[in-house]
Amino acid sequence: MNAQSLLSAADQFFLWTVPFLLVLGVVVIVHELGHFLAARALGITVETFSVGFGPEIAGFHDRSGTRWRIAWIPLGGYVKFKGDETVASLPSREKLETLTAAERAGNFHTSALWRRTLIVLAGPMANFLLCIVIFTGWFMSTGIVYREARITCVQPNSPASQAGILAGDKVMAVSGSPIADFDDFRRSVILNARSEINLLIDRGGQSVMLHAVPQLTERECVGQLGVVGPGPQDEKIRRLGFAQALRESGEKTWLNIEMPFRFLGQLFRGNACSTQLGGPAKIAEVSKDAASAGIIYLIPLIAFISVSVGLFNLFPIPILDGGHLLFYGAEAILGRPLSQRAQEIGFQIGFTSLLMLMIFVTWNNVSELAHKETTVVKADTVCHG
Repeated sequence: MNAQSLLSAADQFFLWTVPFLLVLGVVVIVHELGHFLAARALGITVETFSVGFGPEIAGFHDRSGTRWRIAWIPLGGYVKFKGDETVASLPSREKLETLTAAERAGNFHTSALWRRTLIVLAGPMANFLLCIVIFTGWFMSTGIVYREARITCVQPNSPASQAGILAGDKVMAVSGSPIADFDDFRRSVILNARSEINLLIDRGGQSVMLHAVPQLTERECVGQLGVVGPGPQDEKIRRLGFAQALRESGEKTWLNIEMPFRFLGQLFRGNACSTQLGGPAKIAEVSKDAASAGIIYLIPLIAFISVSVGLFNLFPIPILDGGHLLFYGAEAILGRPLSQRAQEIGFQIGFTSLLMLMIFVTWNNVSELAHKETTVVKADTVCHG
């Protein structure tokens, strides 16, 4: 391998790893800070704050005795509380029963149920809050860039042409939901593959109701009507004050929370593809693409990934935050914690399920990347959308 090839390989390594580590690192740190700050506020001792898993690269102890560390496997992190036997916060019940009063002080597992619940919830909530903060600042700085939901081109023999959509039509609502801009319209189409949607159209000042069924595309595996909207030259900017930006960021965050559930609904109905599920490889790909467009575009990406990580952690899978909340719900109903054996089995099932899911989505994402590298896509000569 010559010097130029080595330089090219180094550039590719930089483009793939640095944005990925930056995006995931910020999201993980904020998530774990949520747990950490809530624990400190509620009097729980934090023994370890780790960014990454596995052997430690570097670390230090703060004045409170917490070990802050960076580890070799950068695919998450954890906060270890006093009383934890493992990074999954699985306590030893035998030891809890023999603790002295001094040993119980600051122990996570001897604290009240409501305290443990708030501490566990604080991680995902910190992710959601980060998204709102980022989007609020972003909207105040750049405004909202949008394109009208106006159709500029309709592909022949497409679902749009069969539905009677014409160039020049402006989409006002989809199945009763108002449409703000073309991206809003596009999302509605993507998430409704093979499902009939009702389109309220403004055609020259007259309202027209049309019915269309987006097709499921083979390449992108999303719903598509076969239309094109306004180009970059038609983009408009709406400037926002703080209150407006905060409201818009809240709506944007809620949309990012809602969309995965709508996608899963389509997936179970066979109207979406599992290749759209994203894992670490997908995060690395979109991080690389965003950084290539400009490092500043990593900022809104961090907001999106932050919501995704917060939401994923709330899934009721033992080992995730949602799994802990599931156990706490059982504890509230039974009046006592589940047995250590039951929790161990739950965490084993959760860990195995999570590992299989990660392998599955990573395989999907890597296969998709390989397909992109080896496939040449023929452009439509009429219009594309």
